[in-house]
Amino acid sequence: MKEALYYEKIDNDSVHCLLCPQNCIISNGKYGFCRARKNEGGKLYTENYGKITSLAVDPIEKKPLYHFIPGSHILSAGTYGCNLRCLFCQNWEISQQMLEGEYLSPSKLVEIAKKQQGNLGIAYTYNEPSIWYEYVLDSAKISHKEGLKNVLVTNGYINIDPLKELLQYIDAVNIDVKAFSNEYYKKICHGNLESVLKVVEEAVLNCHVEITTLVVTGENDDYSEIEELCKWISSINKDIPIHFSKYFPRYKMKNPETPIKVLEDIYAIAKKYLNYVYLGNVSGFDNNTYCPNCGHLLIKRKGYVHVVGIENNKCGKCGKSFYGYT
Repeated sequence: MKEALYYEKIDNDSVHCLLCPQNCIISNGKYGFCRARKNEGGKLYTENYGKITSLAVDPIEKKPLYHFIPGSHILSAGTYGCNLRCLFCQNWEISQQMLEGEYLSPSKLVEIAKKQQGNLGIAYTYNEPSIWYEYVLDSAKISHKEGLKNVLVTNGYINIDPLKELLQYIDAVNIDVKAFSNEYYKKICHGNLESVLKVVEEAVLNCHVEITTLVVTGENDDYSEIEELCKWISSINKDIPIHFSKYFPRYKMKNPETPIKVLEDIYAIAKKYLNYVYLGNVSGFDNNTYCPNCGHLLIKRKGYVHVVGIENNKCGKCGKSFYGYT
């Protein structure tokens, strides 16, 4: 265990965790909502520090990040715990349970990352990296000094002050905007929408950002809501890529899987407002990247990923700047 950052002591040996919008008041001997931060004698400790439950080298597209050094690979690491309780959680075995894991120091994790041939850096993923905050921060600082890239795959449920400190060392993030409805966040995820939107707005000022929305049948698939989400993203930057992923019944959610027709309709709606729209968990769909100005093929994705139409981070045909990094 390691003493946590971002908390304050209050009366009767209780502590107030300031890391995320759950704002847990934790009494002595108890855990916060995330199951990873514990009050011991009036001090808050991060109990999952350095505990690795998942470690693998993945394609960067799996994060998903389609506009951040496409075709590259990255060492992906995760622990256990989460500060949301999404009923459809795809990784509930590690996010909603307390696990032992295998300890790796931040320096050891970076050492492993450096040894992987052709590896881009480290992605903090699988469970929610923000509740692994101290370990991610320590590792990202070392990784940053070593010239590696740092990536977050996050639900965006973190307070702004700790986010700002961490973003100094982060190169790219994929943020889950789970719906454009506060009611959905409260009912399905035990969180709130406004906090996530603030994180998106802060992140785009500091690093590369892509967004993912899992489309859950009968819950967040209303076309007018999808349109409002896309309008909001477009008001920030219409080049921000969005990934709409097909939902499958998982964890406590038994709704039918997302129909392909619904995803195709959502794609058409999103394309009215955003330049780069992709569908996830759908086989056979054209997820190539095309220049939004002239239609030139920029990145081909068909069994492999190949940058074919980008020169000096611009469209090789019309010269429009490419949103992302190649």
